[in-house]
Amino acid sequence: MNSRSKSFIYAAIIALAIVVIFLGFLSSLTNPISWGLIVALLLISVFYKKKEQDNVIKWKDEYSVGITHIDQDHKKLINLLNQFTIAYDHAMSEAFEKQALEELVNYTQYHFEREEKLMKEHDYPDFAAHQAKHQEMIEQVKKFLDLYDEKGHDALKEISEFLTVWLISHINGTDKEYSQYLNERGVH
Repeated sequence: MNSRSKSFIYAAIIALAIVVIFLGFLSSLTNPISWGLIVALLLISVFYKKKEQDNVIKWKDEYSVGITHIDQDHKKLINLLNQFTIAYDHAMSEAFEKQALEELVNYTQYHFEREEKLMKEHDYPDFAAHQAKHQEMIEQVKKFLDLYDEKGHDALKEISEFLTVWLISHINGTDKEYSQYLNERGVH
């Protein structure tokens, strides 16, 4: 069962519970079934919020590369990735999903350009290898855009999981390497 079907079923169950609550209160404000359903709905919302928070990436100080504007870029990328993941988790409209994916892709390209310009300005010795990793990522993302065009919503889980792992690995891996070099040259 896909997430859109699950969302529809959850919405239908909640709507049915609200109707039953209302009808129960018509008979008596002390109706235990109505009060029990209210408690159940509250618990569902708490559980749902907890599940949603588990899927959200939170910025950690350990992700910092020590260069303010690059850290800001990384925070924005995490925020965009979270928006994309929420679009997937909540089975948003196709237009919203596509927009979230495109914003993430566009900002990633912008960020890569900023990183590469900074590395080039300071003669980073491993510039070509880092740039090649960026290019490889851009090619992979373009394949994901094609996959989304082909499969729609069903492609989002794979895309979200890949991008989450890649972003955190990239920040904590190759970005930490160039940042140490740049930090030693006074770039903060």
